[in-house]
Parts: sequence; C-alpha cells; structure tokens
Amino acid sequence: MTTTRREAVRRVLAANEGFRSAQDIFADLRADGSKIGLTTVYRALQALSDSGEVDVLRTNDGEAVYRACATEQHHHHLVCRSCGRTVEVEGPTVERWAESIGKEHGFTEVTHTVEVFGTCPACAGSA
Repeated sequence: MTTTRREAVRRVLAANEGFRSAQDIFADLRADGSKIGLTTVYRALQALSDSGEVDVLRTNDGEAVYRACATEQHHHHLVCRSCGRTVEVEGPTVERWAESIGKEHGFTEVTHTVEVFGTCPACAGSA
C-alpha cells in the first residue's frame, strides 16, 4: 500500500473528533473522488493502529471504530454514547491495578484497554 493512501486515511481521521468506522472513512474518501478500496482502508487503519497513530475501540455490537490519537502517551477514553465525543484521559489507578493483578498471577508484559462511556454535558442538556 502506498503511503499516499495511508495519508488519505490519516487526513479523514484528523478531520473528525470522534471514532469512525472503516466504512465511514471509505465513504468519505470515495465522496471526495478517491478510488481507494475498502480493503486498502482496512490495511491503512491496521498500519496506523500498529504504529500507535490511531486508537481503536470496539462498539457494543463488536464493530471496530477508529480515531486519530491526540497524544502518543498511553491513555484511555471517555466516550459519549449519544454523540461519540471522546476525551482522552489518564488512569494512574488503572495502570497500577493492571500491573498489580498481572504480578499477582505471574504474568509479564501486561497490557490493558479501558474505555469509559457516559453522556457528555451537551447531550445531557438537550435530553
């Protein structure tokens, strides 16, 4: 895959604050006249995820959605379940717990993913 295609996917993600599905990204690129294929979008997203440039989140129905990272540091997300607004948050208590529980059971190279869902102030105010 050419870097140009990966860059096109990166630009779509950078233009949006929330998480987007591969199909949404594909539709945006096609609407802008790109000839990119859906498989190429998935490959670009995987490469960007592997490099730490995008965050990946699983929705309640198991679909992977993607978002450009605002930071290169390990972080978690607070996600509005109404509008998808996302805030990157640190969780030092979670970090200590994950390391501790791994050690307790003899695990090494422990990693974790924590996503917190709620309703943002804007959505709560309009309800």
